[in-house]
Amino acid sequence: MFEQELEKLEQQHLIRHPLVVQSACGPRITINNRSMLHMCSNDYLGLAAHPAVKQAAVHAMEYYGFGSGSSRLVSGTSELHVELEQRLAEFKGMDAALLFNSGYAANTGIIAAVAGENDAILSDSLNHASIIDGCRLSKAHVHVYKHKDMGHLEMLLKENQHAGKRLIITDSIFSMDGDIAPLPDIVMLAEKYHAICMVDDAHATGVFGSQGRGSVEHFGLEGRVQIQMGTLGKALGSCGAFVAGDRGLIAYLANTARSYMFSTSLPPAVCAATLAALDIVQREPALRIKLWNNRTRFVKGLEAKGISLHFSESPILPVVIGDSGHALQAGRMLLEQGVFAAAIRPPTVPLGTARIRATVMAAHSDDDIDQAIECFSMLAQAGLIRA
Repeated sequence: MFEQELEKLEQQHLIRHPLVVQSACGPRITINNRSMLHMCSNDYLGLAAHPAVKQAAVHAMEYYGFGSGSSRLVSGTSELHVELEQRLAEFKGMDAALLFNSGYAANTGIIAAVAGENDAILSDSLNHASIIDGCRLSKAHVHVYKHKDMGHLEMLLKENQHAGKRLIITDSIFSMDGDIAPLPDIVMLAEKYHAICMVDDAHATGVFGSQGRGSVEHFGLEGRVQIQMGTLGKALGSCGAFVAGDRGLIAYLANTARSYMFSTSLPPAVCAATLAALDIVQREPALRIKLWNNRTRFVKGLEAKGISLHFSESPILPVVIGDSGHALQAGRMLLEQGVFAAAIRPPTVPLGTARIRATVMAAHSDDDIDQAIECFSMLAQAGLIRA
């Protein structure tokens, strides 16, 4: 029934065939019974297989079992859900927090609950797909402003001053280019035009800020961003997501966000693992220092080979190829050299900007980073990397 559609995707080099990982997430993983240098994980601090995180999950399973058995509003609220929400609220400097089963579920649930038919949403053009879909589900009037263009955002705010609510939404760290949103300017415009500001802090939580609390801490904007969304499956090495805000917002979302209300809750063991990861983030700042040192080593090493990372300001380091077929070829060449860094193609990125989206981890050694640099240099020598 779908053979023709699949053939079209194949011709455009857009068919995905995920590689099967045979080991724990870490700086090196096993694929096809071969050890590979892992250069495309969001496990920035290396906590996914941290002994304390694993131990916390095991202990929780022994006591609570695995599945929660129900949605949060029926019988699926464990004391560990409540404890984790309290800890996340404190971590983000907010009154309260609410757990979701994924970042996608969080954004689609939050946005569709907060904004409605008479409201206006102002969304960055490079926001994550989950934000885009949340905007669509909301039935609000959606206005997309040019990427990080504050003049365009202000123009749209002026044009929508009579909307019921105005909701500005931005990623803090854009997941494909690795650049940072101009959050201080966005907050200033939100305050000037009495808009609500929502930040998707998925790639900043645990990574940015002196205490790893994310982009709001990084920019010193505590108390000025009304809705902070974050994920647990990146720097915290777990799975799921959350939103932090004032108590009224969180109570409202708990009773209106459909992706929260109608989903079986996260397993208690996930909550226990995340609590252990939060402890590590707060007591071991050396992990963030190592992460940023690894980023610096990788960037400088690539620059020495004539490879520029034009946009990145984070541990997300895109090496732009351009053509999707060439990006797949680059990914295969890296695999042959023992490096796993996946090719990213449309619709994840715009047509003509296919890339290898490399990421560094705190768990990478200097030798790991140097190996990656040499392998990416090979791609440049083959003429695959765009200048």
